[in-house]
Amino acid sequence: MAASPLACSKGTWSGPRIGLIVPRFKHSAVARNQIKRRLRELARVQMLPTGMLADIVLRIRPEAYNASFDSLAADIIRALTQLKRWHEAIGDMAFKSEVTDCQVSDTP
Repeated sequence: MAASPLACSKGTWSGPRIGLIVPRFKHSAVARNQIKRRLRELARVQMLPTGMLADIVLRIRPEAYNASFDSLAADIIRALTQLKRWHEAIGDMAFKSEVTDCQVSDTP
C-alpha cells in the first residue's frame, strides 16, 4: 500500500479526505469490494481521528488482496506515521491559519 498527501487548503474541509485506488490485478469484483470495505474501515478508525488536513490517496498493491486485516492495519499505521512525518517536515503548514494552500509531492 502507498499513501501520499496531495494538497490542503484552509477552510475547505475539517479533516482528512481519503481516496482509494483498488486495481483489479486479475481479482473479482467481490475481492475488490472486500478490500475496499476493509480499507474504508481502517481509514475511519485510524486516519480520520487524526484531524490532519490533507487529501490522502491509498493505492493498494497486488499482495494486499491476500493480506490479513491485521496486516492491512499495520500498513495503515505505517502510512499514517509517514504522513505525520511529512506534515512535521513542512512545518505543519496544514494546521497554520495563515496558510491557504500547500503542496506536498513525494512519490513512493
